[in-house]
Amino acid sequence: MKKRAIAASPFPYDYKDCRLCPRQCHADRTRISAGYPDKSSPTGSGPYAGFCQSGANVKIARAALHHWEEPCISGCRGSGTVFFSGCALGCCFCQNHVISHQRFGKEVSVQRLAAIFLDLEDQGAHNINLVTATHYLPSVTAALRLVRPHLTIPVVYNCGGYERPEIVKALKPYVDIWLPDLKYYSSPLAARCSGAKDYFSFASRAIAQMVSQSGPPVMDNNGILQSGVIIRHMVLPSQKEDSFKLLEWIKDTLPQGHYRLSLLSQYTPCHLVKDTGSYPDLNRKITTYEYEKVLDHAIGLGLTDGYMQEKTSAKEEYTPPFDLEGV
Repeated sequence: MKKRAIAASPFPYDYKDCRLCPRQCHADRTRISAGYPDKSSPTGSGPYAGFCQSGANVKIARAALHHWEEPCISGCRGSGTVFFSGCALGCCFCQNHVISHQRFGKEVSVQRLAAIFLDLEDQGAHNINLVTATHYLPSVTAALRLVRPHLTIPVVYNCGGYERPEIVKALKPYVDIWLPDLKYYSSPLAARCSGAKDYFSFASRAIAQMVSQSGPPVMDNNGILQSGVIIRHMVLPSQKEDSFKLLEWIKDTLPQGHYRLSLLSQYTPCHLVKDTGSYPDLNRKITTYEYEKVLDHAIGLGLTDGYMQEKTSAKEEYTPPFDLEGV
C-alpha cells in the first residue's frame, strides 16, 4: 500500500466537551474515573459520563488477528482487529455486549495503542481494524499519527453507522476503509433497539460522506481491499420490510460501483433481548425465508456487488473471546 500523509495537527475534537457521536452529550470525560464512571445527569452532583459511560483513557478488550470479516478484509492471514470497550449506540441485541455494555477491557496509553498497531502488522495482518472506536477518536488518531510513518497496511473504521458526518470528514486523513453498519430505516425501531430515533438520519448522511470521500473500492493483486466502503446490513427477525427500505435507499442514493454491500444473516438473540423478555419479536434467529427475501430484493435492485452470509453464521461462538489478548 502506498503511504499517505497524515494530519499534522491534533484531531479537532476532544474529551473535555464530548461531541464525538451524534448524541453530543457535551460531557467532560476528563473528569470521569475509568471503569466506574458517574452516571449522574449534567445537573447532578457528580461528573457526567455521557451515554457511552467512558472516560478519557482508551480501553480495549482484544487486539488480535481476526478471520471472520468479509473475505477482502480478513484475507488469508486475518484482519488486525482492535476491539474498543464501550459504545455510543448500545443495541439491545449486541453480540459484543460484554465490552459494549459492560465495558470490559483494560486501559492502554496512546503509546501502547500505537505499539499494538505495529505488532498486528508484524503478525501479518492485512489491515488495522478499529472496532467501535468513535468515543476514543482523539486518542486513536494520536496513536495513528505516531505510527503512520511506519504503518504500511490500510486502516479500517468498523462502526455501527451512527456517526456524525463532520467526524467522518475529520477522519479522512486517517481511514482507508470504511466498514459501517446500516441497521435501521425506521425511527421507532431504532429508538426501541438502540435508543437512537435519529439513527437513519445520521447513518445515511455519514455513509454517503464515506462513499463520497473514498471513491470506488480498490483491491490489491490478492483481492484484499485497500480503500473503499463496505456497507453491512444485518437482517433482523420480523423486520424484512425495514431491510427493503434500506436497500432501496442505497440503490437510489449511492453511486453504483462506489461501495460493496454485505448482507448478514448472523443475528442471534443476545444480551437484553435474551435476558429481559422485553423484545419477544426479536428473541429468535431469522428464518431462511426472511433472509432470502431480503437477498432477492437486493438482487432485484441490482445490488449484486458484495457478499452474502451462510445461515450457519448465526452462532454465539463466532463472537471472539474478549480475554485481553494482545492488550
